[in-house]
Amino acid sequence: MLEPSHQSAADEPPNWQRFLTARAGEQIATRNQSSSDVFVLCTGWAFRFLQLPDGRRQILNFLLPGDLLSVVTIFDKQFQFSAKAVTAIQLSGFVRSEILTRCKVSPGIQSAIGRCCVEESRAAGELAGVLGQRSADERIAYLFLHLMHRISARSVVRDHRYPLPLRQQQIADAVGLTPVHVSRVLSMFRDRRICVLSENVLNVLDHAELERIGAIG
Repeated sequence: MLEPSHQSAADEPPNWQRFLTARAGEQIATRNQSSSDVFVLCTGWAFRFLQLPDGRRQILNFLLPGDLLSVVTIFDKQFQFSAKAVTAIQLSGFVRSEILTRCKVSPGIQSAIGRCCVEESRAAGELAGVLGQRSADERIAYLFLHLMHRISARSVVRDHRYPLPLRQQQIADAVGLTPVHVSRVLSMFRDRRICVLSENVLNVLDHAELERIGAIG
């Protein structure tokens, strides 16, 4: 269950904003659930996903600090996806009606929302192409490159080592493979000295080769 985050009086948020926390593995949104808030991830990692009737899961996107759960939630009170925490996280919830009111009078907010729409649409299109047309090693290389780019945009990366707190099951659910298949590809990447995923860190040893395998142009 999402828990309110305790704030000191000096840090008390405005009445249209609230902070919530969740533990690793905790569900933070459920498809078709309604909410009056728009949520932004403040700390930690999470992911959006669709749950199929037979229990299988397709991860739509991994969420990093600063990401909206989805830009669509600004305009639609009903979640079109589910979401779960990868690590312990903090979320900031903003009252949707207040955001829409501010959007009407602020070109800056309109521009920011527009950029989010473009990025979310681009990522969804790329993922559809990768899942439909690419091999297992190409899918995983693409996912790593995609996350590496986003991580680099948020923090300083040293020695080609990227924080990546993902389990093999989560990688499998993101690229449409089984955990066993993911393990084989990761072993191949390690043996060929392309990259090594260990202890929540992706160590990239041959960026050019990873780019060759996973880039989509």
